[in-house]
Amino acid sequence: MMNCIVIDDEPLARECIVNYIGQVDFMNYAGTGVSALEIPQLLAENDIDLLFLDVQMPLMNGLEYLKSNPTPPMTILTTAFPNYAIEGFDLNVLDYLLKPISFNRFFTAATKAKQHFELLRKRGVSVSKDEERGCFFIKCDGKYEKIYHDEILFVQAMQNYVIIQTNKRKYVSLLSLKNVVEKLGTVAFAQVHKSYVIALDKIEGVAKHEIQIQMYKIPMSRHYKKDVLPKILKDNLWDGKV
Repeated sequence: MMNCIVIDDEPLARECIVNYIGQVDFMNYAGTGVSALEIPQLLAENDIDLLFLDVQMPLMNGLEYLKSNPTPPMTILTTAFPNYAIEGFDLNVLDYLLKPISFNRFFTAATKAKQHFELLRKRGVSVSKDEERGCFFIKCDGKYEKIYHDEILFVQAMQNYVIIQTNKRKYVSLLSLKNVVEKLGTVAFAQVHKSYVIALDKIEGVAKHEIQIQMYKIPMSRHYKKDVLPKILKDNLWDGKV
């Protein structure tokens, strides 16, 4: 049985989802709220497995809450606006329900949550494999593609696009390199050129103005070299000095 809470500032929307929960034998209604600011209290009062979360709410919207909580319960977003879908999946939400929500669509999402819940219990872990590894979605060739952080070799800027080269294949998407850097962070990745960001653990060799990653030779500009080289070498340089 999954304990569920519903957060939505629209009374009819809340009532609809609560009613649907009551009709599903593997779900248990555990509370509602009208703002994302009420979620911490609800989580403290109950062992919550699944959160139905509206996107557009006053004070703090659903996406802002997910960004503020690194370990939320399994989350299904609800909204009347489909344009929030990609950002929601970037935050590892389980599903996305577009209002008005039909029971058939709700039950599909609920079944997905049940399968995920049972998988987590079987593994004895509290976070999903995707959350452990880190992943995101991009729009590529007319569909949303999932990319894991640990599969990225490098990212290259090409005018208004970026090329994300992974162990498996190359992805081309309408993104800026600045946005990619902000999303990936600077712990496992580093910008080595105005047009290149690399995965530090994929480096196989470093030359004067070049970095080797598998078959690829990535240019390293003087501007970035003084900051990047210590991050690459760390304490692993054996230079023969006593």
